[in-house]
Amino acid sequence: MQTDQGPPAVTAAPPATGAACANCGTPLLGEHCYACGQPVRGLVRHFSSIIGDFFDSVFELDSRIFCTLAPLFFRPGRLSSEYFAGRRVRYVSPVRLYVFLSLVAFFVAQVSMHLDAEVAAGPADAEIAADVAGSDVGAALRNAATVEEAERARDAALAEIRAARGDAAGVPGVGAALTVAEETVERSARERIEALQRGADDAAPDDDASDGASSTDEGEPVHFRFGDGANWDPVANPVEVAGAPAFFNRWLNRQIGRAQENIPRIRDNPDAFVDALVGAIPTTLFVLLPVFALMLKAAYLFKRRLYMEHLIVALHSHAFLCMALLVGVLLYDLNTWLGPKSTAVQAVLGLLQAALYLWIPVYLLLAQKRIYAQGWPMTLLKYFVIGNLYVMLLSLGLVAASLTSLVAM
Repeated sequence: MQTDQGPPAVTAAPPATGAACANCGTPLLGEHCYACGQPVRGLVRHFSSIIGDFFDSVFELDSRIFCTLAPLFFRPGRLSSEYFAGRRVRYVSPVRLYVFLSLVAFFVAQVSMHLDAEVAAGPADAEIAADVAGSDVGAALRNAATVEEAERARDAALAEIRAARGDAAGVPGVGAALTVAEETVERSARERIEALQRGADDAAPDDDASDGASSTDEGEPVHFRFGDGANWDPVANPVEVAGAPAFFNRWLNRQIGRAQENIPRIRDNPDAFVDALVGAIPTTLFVLLPVFALMLKAAYLFKRRLYMEHLIVALHSHAFLCMALLVGVLLYDLNTWLGPKSTAVQAVLGLLQAALYLWIPVYLLLAQKRIYAQGWPMTLLKYFVIGNLYVMLLSLGLVAASLTSLVAM
């Protein structure tokens, strides 16, 4: 008599013959030894596979990145909802996704700014600069003893720039460089003429002056003034915060002194300050992440969600912003690279840029509506309140980052 015994029990597949851990000899059942934990693969293998393992370990950049970026950009709130539903392994983790996109986006933005400067200067920039500098315009303006001499030096420099503009007609980017040169000459001449009109004492530079302010050959001394309007000085007129300990006031005045010394460097090399500022923005956003999550927690207090859930929403929202920044920079660079000859393509790229700028606030609103599933009136109210507060905090953070960059240069 036969009886129905049901389906046979499922047992683990036996290890392959000879597949044993090289460290402890235990038979292997997978990529790692379950007894000692040693991985099967070491470093003695093709270098390309090691690079792949590095990106997978640091950023989890394997096939999951393709499953992650599309919903991140086109489906508001999708990734956070999937994460809360327990479907996590198919996507890159929120922290690594944000870190990766933040690094890539701001790196590309920084490179893009340098490329824009080179394009604006144009291929003939070195020759034009040499022609203009050959007349020693700056020295002629500084050494001008009368208003008439300064005007003659200005007119001669502008005439050379106009001649260079005619010689370089049709060369992309040169026009922008020459426009900047014209503005620089006119500004320098105007400042010199004003100094001459104020009188000889103001017109003649005092090389021996050392009143605690920084100075350069190209500009006037830099002075900070606080409160009473007198020039800041670390000894004679320092900044003192009432009630603060002495070491804090000493530290504060040291930072003010460093900032004052760095301003002439910014005049000579503005790119250094821009690089420092762009490098500080990712840190500012990372610091604001938990603050944004806290605002979400306060806004949806009665939803009884854990703070970590709001932090995941914040990570995905900031990852989207970084991706939008990356796409915007790439569209702008492509538009600039094509030049004025591709009018139709430039029009399409302009429309894509406009659509991107409109998509950012719409995306964040739809994501908030989908994740928290609240009615439209309350969602709109909380969206505008949280958005305005966050923009204020971001503005303060960028000001702080600017001051920090000015001091740290």
